Amino acid sequence: MPEKIGQGTQTLEMETSYAHLSHERLEGKIAVVTGGAKGIGEATVRLFVQHGAKVVIADVDDAVGHALANSLTPSVTFMHCDVRSEEDIRNLVNSAVSTYGRLDIFFNNAGLLGNQTQHKSIVNFDVDEFDRLISVNVRGVALGMKHAARVMIPQGNGCIISTASVSGIMGGLGPNSYTATKHAIVGLTKNVSCELGRYGIKVNCISPFRIAKSMLVNSCKGGRGDEEGIGAMSSETGPSAEEAAEMEGSMERMANLKRPTLRAKDIAEAALYLASDESKYVSGHNLVVDGGITSSKDFVGF
Repeated sequence: MPEKIGQGTQTLEMETSYAHLSHERLEGKIAVVTGGAKGIGEATVRLFVQHGAKVVIADVDDAVGHALANSLTPSVTFMHCDVRSEEDIRNLVNSAVSTYGRLDIFFNNAGLLGNQTQHKSIVNFDVDEFDRLISVNVRGVALGMKHAARVMIPQGNGCIISTASVSGIMGGLGPNSYTATKHAIVGLTKNVSCELGRYGIKVNCISPFRIAKSMLVNSCKGGRGDEEGIGAMSSETGPSAEEAAEMEGSMERMANLKRPTLRAKDIAEAALYLASDESKYVSGHNLVVDGGITSSKDFVGF
């Protein structure tokens, strides 16, 4: 009988603990989110705050970034940051530590999608487009990792997350330049996790399938495909309801998992898991959120 009572008490304590985690999974944590003003970044900022974190939004869109921060104060601040600039990244990290005393989470989310309709052939390789994407998607992520690690190593803990893509897992899902940069993010994640693990720092990335938001719709119509954090000005209009629905329908037809529709909030949920203590033993991992498209393809017709 005492054994059963003990088991019941232990179960109750565990349930109470998990209930607390489910509501405040980042309580007391300090986070930086690059490209945090829109899309996946905005969804992540809102979710992190909901779970108890204090967040610094980093973005080039001052108007949208300030508006988001003001709507969520006092838990959120905004800082202008172009991830191509090491000085901007250094100042961003220094400011976060100066304001809050530490940095627990650094989410490298800013990136470029590029033009998804032109220059797909290697014969027509556009070196300027390649350099533009490399400067943000690879250089920007590497600089984020560098300066986050600089302050996390003395702490003896921390979490670095980067937004990669299904195009970083397999070929044929995007143009050459974009695919190369997203493969590089996955490689950086694995390599940097090897070094920083000894300091108790988790390093992971997230590979989403496509989400029907402005930068994707614009890039598929022949635009520059400027994603969160770089060049996405507040004056740009989002996709119409018809355009978004058409894009979502196309994505759903490609995915193996039917009925759910991928949203920015779903990627934010993945970031929340990787940022929380629930993933305390997860590092060097690429968390794929793609409805099964990169793991299998139904050629048989089940």
